Amino acid sequence: QVQLVESGGGLVQIGGSLRLSCAASGRTFAIAWFRQAPGKEREFVAVMYSLGGGITNYADSVKGRFSTSRDNAKNTAYLQMNSLKPEDTAVYYCAAKTTPGQANYNYWGQGTQVTVSS
Repeated sequence: QVQLVESGGGLVQIGGSLRLSCAASGRTFAIAWFRQAPGKEREFVAVMYSLGGGITNYADSVKGRFSTSRDNAKNTAYLQMNSLKPEDTAVYYCAAKTTPGQANYNYWGQGTQVTVSS
């Protein structure tokens, strides 16, 4: 069992930046970020794997603006969000896989609200 605790959400102006953190209670193979806006389905944002020097993948909507990283010593992942837009407003969740063989993300954080306004 791995517990994930998120922090770092808040209210930010258009064009601003926020950094989300996701602290894991144990080792993980991959930590991904998802978001869900009101009335919309949850969508993938970014992922970082603990192999290959930290392979990453991003949704097209955030490429060039968001970046994910991890501090293995702290078992913590980060999502740096720059040039924020109103359409980035959502509850952001981190999720983890503990082994490469897992098909789904079995461990989820509690979510943190990000609101981008003018």
